[in-house]
Amino acid sequence: MLERLIRVDQAGEYGAVRIYEGQMAVLGRRTANAAVLKHMRDQELVHLETFNGLIRKRRVRPTAMTPVWHVMGFALGAGTALMGEKAAMACTVAVEEAIDGHYKGQADQLGDDESDLRDTIERFRAEELEHRDIGLRNGAEEAPAFPLLSRAIKGGSRLAIWVSERL
Repeated sequence: MLERLIRVDQAGEYGAVRIYEGQMAVLGRRTANAAVLKHMRDQELVHLETFNGLIRKRRVRPTAMTPVWHVMGFALGAGTALMGEKAAMACTVAVEEAIDGHYKGQADQLGDDESDLRDTIERFRAEELEHRDIGLRNGAEEAPAFPLLSRAIKGGSRLAIWVSERL
């Protein structure tokens, strides 16, 4: 269970970094949210570095899907940014809501013998919820076809979680 947990979380944080990189590539500095996107990306980089360390320390095989997540994460970020800032924020809200449930389930499974890992996951979960709230404050729900966009992105996120745990 721990190997799957670390593998999927490292993959998810990698994908999150790529989503923000895609959004930043499209929106760049010409948006009022440039600093916000950088802040969220920087937090995801810390999460990724933490899970990269756990992959090495615990000798966990990373997901074989990394090349796919490299392209798909960037494409999701860039694609939603091309739809506008509100759609980019809708992407953030959808992904972070999926991750919230994922991290909560993991934290609930970990016993006291893994309290450090559980604390890390809970801290990262709080930061993911901060990202969701940032997205909501910045007009995510005003994005074109928000309910449809949100459902599609959440579904894709859940599929990526399932695949990354296994491959």
